[in-house]
Amino acid sequence: MIDTVVIATDGSESVRRAVAVALDLADRFDADVHALSVVEESEVSSAPEEVRDRLQEALEDHGEEAVDAVAAEASVPVTTAVRMGRPPAEISAYARDIDADVVATGTRGRHGENRFLIGSVAERVVRTCPVPVLTVRQLTDEAES
Repeated sequence: MIDTVVIATDGSESVRRAVAVALDLADRFDADVHALSVVEESEVSSAPEEVRDRLQEALEDHGEEAVDAVAAEASVPVTTAVRMGRPPAEISAYARDIDADVVATGTRGRHGENRFLIGSVAERVVRTCPVPVLTVRQLTDEAES
């Protein structure tokens, strides 16, 4: 039984299909929905000191917009959260904290092709999350038709 679904989002275009699939899954099981966005701590800490506060605020605002977009698409109430840290660790911790049954995520986020250099967040979540992870690939235009 699936009672709680966590949707990990960074607000990117490539996560749209994952959000739709996760909301459908939650609807089918009448599950609670949580939308989570994680501000990458290293993005803030590696920025020049004089812009760190503004960068953190902008990234947090972007995270709020991302989780609000999930809530706007849902037909049920959505609990939203924005955390700061390493996304794979924070997603796993959040899932554990709320006793989630499944975490849904896209396979490619806002860093796009950089995933080949640093490893994808989705891959790390799959390896470390204490609950099942549903990864949803964004279809290309050819695959959608």
